[in-house]
Amino acid sequence: GRLNADNARFLLLAVLIVLYMLCGAAVFSAIELPTEREAKERWEERLENFTRRHNLSRAELRHFLREYEEASVAGIRVDDIRPRWDFTGAFYFVGTVVSTIGFGMTTPATVGGKIFLIFYGLIGCAGTILFFNLFLERLITVIAYVMKSCHERQLRRKGVLPHDGRRGSGSSEVDSLAGWKPSVYYVMLILCVASLIISCCASAMYTPIEGWSYFDSLYFCFVAFSTIGFGDLVSSQNVRYESQGLYRFGNFVFILMGVCCIYSLFNVISIVIKQSINWILKKLACKCCHRCQRRLFRSRRNVVMPGNVRSRRNISIETEGVNESDTDGRRLSGEMISMKDFLASNKVSLAIMQKQLSETANGYPRQMSSNSKQNGFSGGIGALAIMNNRLAETSVDR
Repeated sequence: GRLNADNARFLLLAVLIVLYMLCGAAVFSAIELPTEREAKERWEERLENFTRRHNLSRAELRHFLREYEEASVAGIRVDDIRPRWDFTGAFYFVGTVVSTIGFGMTTPATVGGKIFLIFYGLIGCAGTILFFNLFLERLITVIAYVMKSCHERQLRRKGVLPHDGRRGSGSSEVDSLAGWKPSVYYVMLILCVASLIISCCASAMYTPIEGWSYFDSLYFCFVAFSTIGFGDLVSSQNVRYESQGLYRFGNFVFILMGVCCIYSLFNVISIVIKQSINWILKKLACKCCHRCQRRLFRSRRNVVMPGNVRSRRNISIETEGVNESDTDGRRLSGEMISMKDFLASNKVSLAIMQKQLSETANGYPRQMSSNSKQNGFSGGIGALAIMNNRLAETSVDR
């Protein structure tokens, strides 16, 4: 049962992700494709004018541009930028590796560097992901502690909880806070606000120092903090900055805090998505069950069935079907409890319960007499035993 539910959840999530990717591809293609075509036309026109002005062949010029592309991959740019593989540049690179950002503006070119990166990234990424998960746990603990403290303060103001810390009449209500955890939606709201504040503050720093627009700075913050890391905009790449040490430290702090918040936000959103998928599967299951029940009822509505079988079928539909769903024990039959739940809770077998019912109806544990044995009315338990005993008494009186 649970394995089938997990498989259904996995398949539904895979289908939703594929549909989400198809919709995203359609939107981005509609938005970006015209701009790409215009840029390509402008580039072809400039390339044609340049070859005509300097009397160069298109093949020679394209070969030169390919060589520049190779140099660009190695970290060579037209404008002056800081060395990629000095200690500060290498530290920035390993930061993008272990955080899984991977801007791509710096990549190892040697075989030794590539081999080392495989093992270094394997351990570093695993450790950083563990750090992000622990960060989320600590954040939830802090939120729970703050909300619990605020609630206890309200209880003290109302006089329910004594000011000296000893629990009085409100001890049961305070005890309920011992294992309290904040709602997933509340944590998601806090992480959204925190991520927005960090992104706005970081953008206010990047805009004057890097020379980006404020919107481009916000765009960089999301791409970097979400560890997408396109590499079209990368901070702290110029040779010189005003207050360079302070800026690089602030850049490190903002990226660290932003990645922690966004990564935690992704985890919380994934929980909400899982709840939504469970809700969809529950709705689909309910519709399928109702259809099957209707078909079964229509196919067997003309069949004559004993009363106990009919009532048993109704119980399984109204109680057991609801019991397996998340309804906190509520049933369509009001306060009645099903036989299955009664036996499970009291751990009493059906035979013992029926025997107790028989003895209660007779008023005492009935001893079997020789007459009853001779009349053949003994035996059976439950309602059948009661009827046999009454018939036995009637036959004896006669």
